[in-house]
Amino acid sequence: MIDFTDQAFMNDPHPAYADMRRTGPVRRVELPSGLSAWLVTRYDDGRRALADPRLSKSMPAAGAQSGLTAAISRHMLAADPPDHTRLRRLVSAAFTARRIEALRPRIEEIATGLLDAVKGEDEIELIDAFAFPLPIQVICELLGVPAADRDDFREWSTVIVTGSLAGDRLGPAIQEMVAYIGKLLADRREHGGDDLLTGLIQVRDAQDRLTEEELSSMVFLLLIAGHETTVNLIGNGAYLLLRDRERWERLRSDRGLLDTAIEEFLRFEGPVETSTFRVASERLEIGGVTIEAGDPVIVSLLSANRDGDRFPGADDLQLDRPNNPHLAFGHGIHYCLGAPLARLEARIAFTALLDRFPDLRLAVEPEELRWRPGILLRGLWELPVRL
Repeated sequence: MIDFTDQAFMNDPHPAYADMRRTGPVRRVELPSGLSAWLVTRYDDGRRALADPRLSKSMPAAGAQSGLTAAISRHMLAADPPDHTRLRRLVSAAFTARRIEALRPRIEEIATGLLDAVKGEDEIELIDAFAFPLPIQVICELLGVPAADRDDFREWSTVIVTGSLAGDRLGPAIQEMVAYIGKLLADRREHGGDDLLTGLIQVRDAQDRLTEEELSSMVFLLLIAGHETTVNLIGNGAYLLLRDRERWERLRSDRGLLDTAIEEFLRFEGPVETSTFRVASERLEIGGVTIEAGDPVIVSLLSANRDGDRFPGADDLQLDRPNNPHLAFGHGIHYCLGAPLARLEARIAFTALLDRFPDLRLAVEPEELRWRPGILLRGLWELPVRL
């Protein structure tokens, strides 16, 4: 039986997932919360499951497992059509590609400022100094969250994504974040602003608009998902490059590889370990296994992206991998709305690091690094580097 709370598993889950793909690719597991669920580990099975309408996101059991209250569970990630279709349409109206691309100069400015701040240092902790503050500052500016409150969001977010492993800290963190979001919404209704939060309040489609609970839930989702995944994408990618100086040097000398390299980071050591819950709305079959109605199902994105049946040389990091339909951002109607922003931030972050600190190196041995607990996200606690 796999133990998701074991530090050895958290540090390197890939051997265990490889064994599951071979011996039982769809199996019952006990999660850290104590809940029993079906875990899907192969690529083809996982891709089909992520798009299967019989696996519901809006059934009560699905929301309850995350411990979220109604004030933060009415977002598009926890809804099925037609609610999902409506919510995504309304949010997409304010979260456009044009708005994201317009952020490029500001993201570059933020990245430059963060690296300027550590210039002259011999050694820094890259997550704390760069990988975290870059995306949190971007998403907070996009939404209109005051800079002084960003440390609070880091604390709340760390507790919330850890889930049941956070123990009695989880409830207060959710309550504090919900209360804060309520104050933000009240302020924007009164004063307005040139930000996504104001856009979400004002957006309309055929006289339809987001309810108060939907607004609160969407802001919660955007704040958490809008920075946590990118923190891990930057941190994991830097780790993979610095673990092997040859790859760092190759990317430094050939920036044409940057886009495919980022896609390979997403596949090889993606920022999200498992999908969020789905619940079978009827009896169905996945990978030859019968799933009964009401059973919870999760997909291991990390495992699916290392499936050798879909990715030749799956356990090799190939910066120039030509065909890379990874599942790091999900699949189907719940494909991550923020994927373009995450990719843009990663491009800017790695370009800045490669330009500013060409001799960047790990300050510790790779095996000394610790990975964060929980099965939702995949990221390092710390990444000490020498500049």
